[in-house]
Amino acid sequence: MKKHILIVEDEADIRGVLADVLAASYRVTQAASGAALKEALDGTAPDLVMLDLNLGDANGLDLLPPIKKRWPETQVIVLTGNTTVEAAVEATKRGAFHFLTKPFEFGNLQVTVERAMEHKILREEASALREVLTTSGGIYPIFHSPAMQSVIRTIERIAPSDAPLLITGESGTGKEIIADLVHALSPRSKNKIIKINCAALPRELIESELFGSVKGAFTGAHADREGLFRQAENGTLLFDEISEMPIDTQSKLLRVLQDQEVRPVGAKTGYKTNCRILASTNRRPETAIKEGKLRDDLFYRISAVAVHLPPLRERRDDILPLANSFLKRFAAQANRELRGFKPDAIDRLTAFDWPGNVRQLQNEIQRAVLLCEGVEVAASDLSITDVQTGITMPAGVEMDTNFTLLENVERNVIVQTLKATEGNKVEAAKRLGLGRQTLYNKIKAYGIEV
Repeated sequence: MKKHILIVEDEADIRGVLADVLAASYRVTQAASGAALKEALDGTAPDLVMLDLNLGDANGLDLLPPIKKRWPETQVIVLTGNTTVEAAVEATKRGAFHFLTKPFEFGNLQVTVERAMEHKILREEASALREVLTTSGGIYPIFHSPAMQSVIRTIERIAPSDAPLLITGESGTGKEIIADLVHALSPRSKNKIIKINCAALPRELIESELFGSVKGAFTGAHADREGLFRQAENGTLLFDEISEMPIDTQSKLLRVLQDQEVRPVGAKTGYKTNCRILASTNRRPETAIKEGKLRDDLFYRISAVAVHLPPLRERRDDILPLANSFLKRFAAQANRELRGFKPDAIDRLTAFDWPGNVRQLQNEIQRAVLLCEGVEVAASDLSITDVQTGITMPAGVEMDTNFTLLENVERNVIVQTLKATEGNKVEAAKRLGLGRQTLYNKIKAYGIEV
């Protein structure tokens, strides 16, 4: 199903152009006034609202609080014409994801919309995993495995400090949740934790996003932009998938970390910064350094402390507790009474290798809750196969001797999912519980033709 965008704009021409541009990828609805928006607030929440700050019958700034109150997970991009930059900045403080100035540069428009959608998905996933971690009343009761208990003990010791932390692990293992825990247990918890997905931002925008920029610094810079370092002041800044950051930007980031000073793009002077740095990557750091994806001097700077999150297949003690917690939550959301899992379902869950890790397990349980017809989830309600009883490759796909048994299993699952989604990689990534960039990397590594 396409993501839903609601455009709130009183100028029909602008509203129409935005709708035409976005309709190819999203389901678009329109509201021509503040009054129309207020009526829409009684309906289903859209994924994104594009809100003009200067509506004929309302001030967009005044509409932001009711939008965020009624639709807390909906992202908002504010549209500004003659509005001052100060008003746009105030909009971000009131909950807007970002702002765009008129006239629009359509490349920047599409990138910003995609970033807002990615941000919403990450927030939903983090929220779901965080709820699981607190299901039993503690902050991390689901971590039953010795490996994860060791990680938590490390987090408890280092969280009160300002030491940089590098979190490694495959996609879906819960790196963002660990970052949230570090922030929550630190003296900076009263301030924001700001997260940037280095793999999701185009090369030409990442420095402006990080450090900010001044009006006229580059094509499309119609106003000053506040960087993420400024937004994370006195809080925490997470660089997710830092090995995907361009090498030249890594060099500038290293200088910022060394000098504790940020200079916005195009500015002649900088400002002092004070935020804790966390970083994560699904690559092995030593491999990323060898391949030229990560500067070794930046690695040493950000890895004063490093923790590795093992994949779910290496901490099977966590599978069933996680599955039970997901089942309890999704059953409550669906208003269903489910007692648990049948023995055959338990065997299949605990035997599966979960290439998408906790994120894939979460998606699998949500699907099973919707499809289960009894009071217990059976193996037949699960879409995963029992890989330990043998591997069945789809037609036209053969076992590749260049890969290990586990890699062939993962490749097989990816191929099957791509067939099921008719080559839709975004939908396949969602079903697999993988980040979009991670799926692209695996498709390339396994030589899969889409």
